[in-house]
Amino acid sequence: MKKILFLFFIVLVSSTPAYGHKLISHDDTHRNFESALKIPDHKISWAIYENLGQNEAKFYTFEAQKGDSFYASIVIPKIEGLEEYSPTLVLVGDDNFQKKKISYEKNFPGDEFYEPFGQITYWERQELRTDIPADGTYFIVVMDEKNQSGKYSLAIGTIEDFSLVDFFTILPKAWIDTKLFVNDYDSIAISILILIGFVSVPILILFRKKLIKLR
Repeated sequence: MKKILFLFFIVLVSSTPAYGHKLISHDDTHRNFESALKIPDHKISWAIYENLGQNEAKFYTFEAQKGDSFYASIVIPKIEGLEEYSPTLVLVGDDNFQKKKISYEKNFPGDEFYEPFGQITYWERQELRTDIPADGTYFIVVMDEKNQSGKYSLAIGTIEDFSLVDFFTILPKAWIDTKLFVNDYDSIAISILILIGFVSVPILILFRKKLIKLR
């Protein structure tokens, strides 16, 4: 049993660098500048899973200093119907002045990459790399300008920052959220059954030993 758990831990650790991002959960209320979802530190690598309706926009905010390098990108889960889905990415200053507007201009469905942690394939979309021009509060806006609806993952930052505790707290929840994001309920159900099996086997062994002693 200990060997199985240790092997599971090794697999989890080895797959994490490919995942790279800490997941930010939310309640889907960040629909304007006033309710923008706060990014704790724009340098740390974060991921945010989103559903976006037609003509909708999602808002995110972060604090930055002059000269900071800023990175953001959008990827689309490889799901039927999203082959040509491409929301617009906008960087806005604290004066609500648009600093950068990035649209996807390459061929569809786009380059693919496989993310081992969640076992999900994504289509790459646009990236934003820039230097922050002045100290202040900034916003990222992801909006639909093509009368489309779909799913996207927004990545912020480039520095991977995981502790040992994260492997047992943040990452398991992130794996479940990833499966829910792509509607992969079968994997969640199978994992729950496996977990029940891990817990049940030692209990059954102990129970059997007690029965033998009572005979």
